Amino acid sequence: MRYWFKLEWVAAVCGAGILIYLLFGHPFIGVADNGDFLRVIATSGLNYDPDGTDYRDRFFGYAHMHYAYETFRGAYISTQIIPVIIARYIGWIWDRHLFDIRVLALIYMILMASAAYLIVRTGKTSSRAAGIVLAAAVLFVFFDIGYAAYFNSFYGEPVSFLFLLLTAGTGMMLAGQERPSPKLLAAFFVCVLMLACSKIQNTPIGIVFALYGLRFVRLRYDWSWRKLVLICCAGLFVLSAAMYVFAPKQLKHINIYQTVFYGILNGSPDIEGDLKALGLPPELAVNAGTNFFQTDTVIKQDAPEMKAMFYDRISHKDVLLYYLTHPQRLLQKMDKAAGSSMTIRPYYLGNYEKEVGKPYGAIAYAYSGWSELKRQYMPHSLLFIILFYALYYAVALIEYARSISTSVRIRIELLMLVGFVGFFSFIVPILGDGLADLEKHLFLFNVAFDMMAVTAVVWVVYRIARLVRPKPAYEWSYK
Repeated sequence: MRYWFKLEWVAAVCGAGILIYLLFGHPFIGVADNGDFLRVIATSGLNYDPDGTDYRDRFFGYAHMHYAYETFRGAYISTQIIPVIIARYIGWIWDRHLFDIRVLALIYMILMASAAYLIVRTGKTSSRAAGIVLAAAVLFVFFDIGYAAYFNSFYGEPVSFLFLLLTAGTGMMLAGQERPSPKLLAAFFVCVLMLACSKIQNTPIGIVFALYGLRFVRLRYDWSWRKLVLICCAGLFVLSAAMYVFAPKQLKHINIYQTVFYGILNGSPDIEGDLKALGLPPELAVNAGTNFFQTDTVIKQDAPEMKAMFYDRISHKDVLLYYLTHPQRLLQKMDKAAGSSMTIRPYYLGNYEKEVGKPYGAIAYAYSGWSELKRQYMPHSLLFIILFYALYYAVALIEYARSISTSVRIRIELLMLVGFVGFFSFIVPILGDGLADLEKHLFLFNVAFDMMAVTAVVWVVYRIARLVRPKPAYEWSYK
């Protein structure tokens, strides 16, 4: 039908229009640097604006539009580097003196419009109302300034955000095709790889998706298809594992220090008891509650004795075992994380350039309906998250049991896997970074939560529509 043909294009074009208004108009809106940019821009052959700013203006309070071209001098391993380097060369063709970060935002905008197109196209059912609600929800939720402002920055969040959406879109389309395309299969695994290897903490997601990908074997019965699926799954598994295994030792040291001293020992009622449970000496108690970047710790984070006393004696497996044997402590940390769980963006990082004249650290609120609704009105509690997950999975499992179609079941499995990504991203800041900078580190949890929320709303509308005018279950339109 012409209606269905147009709806996904309406979502993509309207979404692009929203992003053009937010990111390419005046005033410039981005996200200020908290210190994470350097490893990305150094690896990508960029540097800070040579005109220079002092420390206060460069970090935290103001966003910056222009950066200098520089030699490639870093070795930060992340799929995030791919779009940044592409943007660098396009920007150099446009202006050989300064790099305009809006070139990177343009690349992200194209990917975002593509994601909107795929999600609306593959999420449509026989209900016109459900299709319209899906398109409207995608525009309202995922084009919010809380997500969009990141596009004018060098943070890794846009890559995680975009490729989780694209993974869902390509996966749903793949499972819905009568004869799945090898090119679409490759696109799905590329999207997962971009997501999994954008940050070291995302690598387990790649391993789980590699196992899920084996389900695609059932979509076609010719050997060439099955062989391709197995190769893609094996490649994703190996590359995701390698990303973690070969991560820089310094990065692993930062994460484990944060996890123990800023996480487990921070506010602990029995610091020495916790150290003993972790197999660590009591002398380390003097650093309890400190983070890796503090300069006033009793024992310096890079002191030679720390290697023997701490870094060589503990890993994240020990942390996981500690929380499994101390479930009450885990619940306490989860409850604390839940307090920041409905915040899409960090409010301590400014969105405007200094030249605009806004106060230091000023936040942009244009098109912020969804992010502000979540922050101000949704419960910031662990109980709310548990109830939401329980209801989501209960409905998903009921629909799964009702269906006899392999393709429908694979789509439902993908939607349940999105929930796993959210749960995993909620736990990682506890197990891997000691609850530091929660407003940023719970970002992917928010993306997954929002995808689940949109799915739930569309499902409710679809079910209501079927009560009004019964239709055969699960009629997806891809034409």
